[in-house]
Amino acid sequence: MDGVLAGMFSRTAPGAASALVPAPAPVPSPNGAAAAGPTVPTRRLLVLWASQTGTAEEFAAGAARLTRAGLAPELLPMADVSPADLGGDTDVLLVTSTFGDGEAPDNGAGFWETLSALDAGRMDGIRYAVLAFGDSGYDDFCGHGRRLDERLDALCATRLVPRTDCEPDFEGPAEQWLGQVITALTNAAEPSPAPTPTAGGAPAVYTRTSPFATLLVGNRLLSLPGSRKEVRQFAFDTRGGELAYEAGDALGVWPANGAPLVAEWLALTGLDPDEPVDLGNGAAVPLEEALRTRLDIARISPDLLRFTAERTGSHELKRLLRSDNKDALAKWSWGRQAADVVAAYPVCGSAAEWAGVLKRLQPRLYSISSSPLAHPGEVRLTVSVVRYAGDLGRDRTGVCSAYLADHADDGPVQVFVQRSPHFRPPADPATPMVMVGPGTGVAPFIGFLEERRARGHTGPNWLFFGEQRRATDFYYREELEAYRASGHLDRLDLAFSRDQRNKVYVQDRMREHGPRLWQWLQDGAHFYVCGDASRMAKDVDQALRDIAVTHGGMDADEASAYVRRLASDRRYVRDVY
Repeated sequence: MDGVLAGMFSRTAPGAASALVPAPAPVPSPNGAAAAGPTVPTRRLLVLWASQTGTAEEFAAGAARLTRAGLAPELLPMADVSPADLGGDTDVLLVTSTFGDGEAPDNGAGFWETLSALDAGRMDGIRYAVLAFGDSGYDDFCGHGRRLDERLDALCATRLVPRTDCEPDFEGPAEQWLGQVITALTNAAEPSPAPTPTAGGAPAVYTRTSPFATLLVGNRLLSLPGSRKEVRQFAFDTRGGELAYEAGDALGVWPANGAPLVAEWLALTGLDPDEPVDLGNGAAVPLEEALRTRLDIARISPDLLRFTAERTGSHELKRLLRSDNKDALAKWSWGRQAADVVAAYPVCGSAAEWAGVLKRLQPRLYSISSSPLAHPGEVRLTVSVVRYAGDLGRDRTGVCSAYLADHADDGPVQVFVQRSPHFRPPADPATPMVMVGPGTGVAPFIGFLEERRARGHTGPNWLFFGEQRRATDFYYREELEAYRASGHLDRLDLAFSRDQRNKVYVQDRMREHGPRLWQWLQDGAHFYVCGDASRMAKDVDQALRDIAVTHGGMDADEASAYVRRLASDRRYVRDVY
């Protein structure tokens, strides 16, 4: 039932009713009075989410246990609420991911900016709890959630329960946090009613924990001979739309480690591949199977380095693990995988010990590059396949990209749709659309263009695309040039950085066409960005501000406020990673 409800609420259109589920109305008794029922607290209960990829949003939307406990939560994106809106009779649950270098997700940035201001007022009477999503492999693990928690405490709000910081395998800790919150709000143990069967049977809902088994039906090489990259389009069977998605969504793929890497691990550790290991769910699996499908044996994690340093006494690893040595650790880790660490620092550990040290294999999210209206039986991805010569010249690959390229046709692939309800083509058929998608960031915009054409939308479309070389890296060239020739793509501006002495990027093309881009924005255009978050997205954001200054007559502060308004109005939306 939790899965069904999660699917139902995750499909609620933006702007629809904000409550997760309304509190049950009192049942009239025979004499006309309301029958006694669960005591519903009179305080307002808000569930605020901030999410870049949709994980935090989906957990917030699927928290149906709040309603079953007699509570009446309202579900809202953090972008729709200001701290000033939180009255003294409010209980607020903040569910947030951390983006980039400890930053707030796009739809939580405004809330944090207001909350962190020096003149933010006291928040007496407000009670709160924070659930933070992150990955301890990054320096500032759950940094945004931690800062929200600390700031609310500093402003004299009352913490309901301690903050919980979640790794990518978040299900257990997140559900435990929710149970603690319910207990704190109701001051009673959470009821555990038996599941109620649905009348007529509900449609299947596929999630990361209950994925859709499908077949790879397409594997097309997009990059051409001579390219420094291997970029492919993959297509999967949706069984006539049984796996439902919309243009702008992401597809989660559960990968498997390659047989050569598994064999290397077994050889390095000297362990029996048939030895059973318990991965915490009570069901033991053979070690070889765990290494292939359950454990991340490629990634170098802090836990792996600490375990190795403790067992070997390595001064080098201990030095790299110091908190003031993060840059040195990042440089040392570049080009290495976990097997390289085990090869360089042999550790005598049991199968159970390794199973406890290694992180769990996680799904990878890829922007969907198709529209179900154009391809009703398929869902398509655009993926850069990672291959490189690692430490000591060993051939290394990306876990999921190489799985898709080399092994996905060996059998069923486990996938699920991660909905992105705020990353959609404009609903208004006449609204202009500007898309910035260099490299594989072009992926969702292929789906956007397919969607708008299938719906007969007449609004103008403009794409900025860039890569290294036009001759080898112009992905979807035929499709885009056909759209351009037919008038469905009004403008196509290209930036191939290595085709001339001075490198040219998409943000340079934006500035070059600043007057016209500014006019499109004044005409109501929606502005979309997809791709690398660490540099490209920041450079594009700065270019947008510069255009507002140069062609909108604004100063820097006014331009920043203008860009924030675009984001709050959902006219400036990013799918960056």
